[in-house]
Amino acid sequence: MKARSNIHVAVLMGGWSAEREVSLVSGHECAKALRHAGYRVTEIDMERNIAEVLGRLKPDVVFNALHGPIGEDGNVQGLLNILGIPYTHSGVMASAIAMNKPAAKQLFAGVGLRCPEGRIVGKKEVVLEHPMEPPYVLKPIDEGSSIGVRIVHKGSNAPMLNGDWPFGEEVLVETYIPGRELTVGVMSGKAMAVTELVTDEGFYDYENKYAATSRTRHIVPAELPKPVYDQALRMAEQAHAVLGCRGVSRADFRYDDTEAETGTLYLLEVNTQPGMTPASLVPEQAAHLGISFPELVARMVEEARCDS
Repeated sequence: MKARSNIHVAVLMGGWSAEREVSLVSGHECAKALRHAGYRVTEIDMERNIAEVLGRLKPDVVFNALHGPIGEDGNVQGLLNILGIPYTHSGVMASAIAMNKPAAKQLFAGVGLRCPEGRIVGKKEVVLEHPMEPPYVLKPIDEGSSIGVRIVHKGSNAPMLNGDWPFGEEVLVETYIPGRELTVGVMSGKAMAVTELVTDEGFYDYENKYAATSRTRHIVPAELPKPVYDQALRMAEQAHAVLGCRGVSRADFRYDDTEAETGTLYLLEVNTQPGMTPASLVPEQAAHLGISFPELVARMVEEARCDS
């Protein structure tokens, strides 16, 4: 086995999706941690000549710190398969399905994983009338980081869309699930921990995730009844497996404890390339398990591979 100092890791970050800035932060932090772990590292702010850049650099491994379309939806994964460069996180199929929320929900339903009820509607339909009885949630089909997610509450006079929807001609509409926001990281097929996300205002949207003014509290391990905690772990592992994920993923949940005594757990989605700064959710859970950030990213590099 090569010494880490002889392994050249190219960290892909940035790109041109709506999550570019988040990706740059993840990429810089991962590069710093990989250097600390002993690897030779090159940071790449991805542009459309990425195949040429990688062909010139000839890295041993690509650490994929991209977020959003192109970098997270199977496109870059397919390119890396063609180039024969092992890469972190999931392969083409898992990445593509997880990024397409309706496709992922169909797959989850097929193995009995409970998700909020929902359907795809045209943007024009949503502009004209409520597509379902409020409260409900509007989501882009294939964006991450809660970009574009809107909650339409009871009593709203309009669906809050008004034509200002830059995410394509279709909208995913889901029943709003009251209760608590939970997330579970999965590493190498094994669930790590359950974190509860508590916001002072609104829900865990883009602002509450990344804004400097965010006061979102991360409670890890989440204070839940043990059967609910264990169920969240199992559901996250099952979702990771049914998608065919590898490396690290993160499953997001709503836990409705507003009526039934034990409550009901709903799987919202799986993120195949979750945020990767030391303060991000998966690294926090790793730290809870005694795994440092440099050790976490080193493990991800060690497991990097192309699709078979």
